[in-house]
Amino acid sequence: MASNGKVKVPVWYWIVSIVALIWNLIGAMAYLGQAFITDEMKAAMPAEQLALMENTPAWATAAFAFAVWGGVLGCIALLLRKKWAKMVLMVSLLGILIQLGYSYFMTNAVEVYGTAQGVVMPIVLIVIGVGLVVFANSAQKKHWIN
Repeated sequence: MASNGKVKVPVWYWIVSIVALIWNLIGAMAYLGQAFITDEMKAAMPAEQLALMENTPAWATAAFAFAVWGGVLGCIALLLRKKWAKMVLMVSLLGILIQLGYSYFMTNAVEVYGTAQGVVMPIVLIVIGVGLVVFANSAQKKHWIN
């Protein structure tokens, strides 16, 4: 324990939190890119991808927003050592699961995007989302976040 009464946090905690924030900021950029897509950008997209994007219901887009902005906010909370990081990261994970559930079970996204983008990337997103919740939970148990 540090002399000021707070538990000393290992350096790797900060590294993981910063890398996770950068990862989630990339996701936020992807969300903004989709939200503010121009007609010129749409014209350059394959027709099948454009159809998927344009037919996405508002609730699935909202899940995408909760996933990325929850991830950003949760990682900022980790860096601020706030215990509510865990809850926000859980909301982010729920957003990921809803969004990907829609993509897998209600669209032909895997067919349109292929194995790498349609299967591998969603699995990576879920693993990272679960990993961040587990990381925040562990940090809370070790009193790294309060």
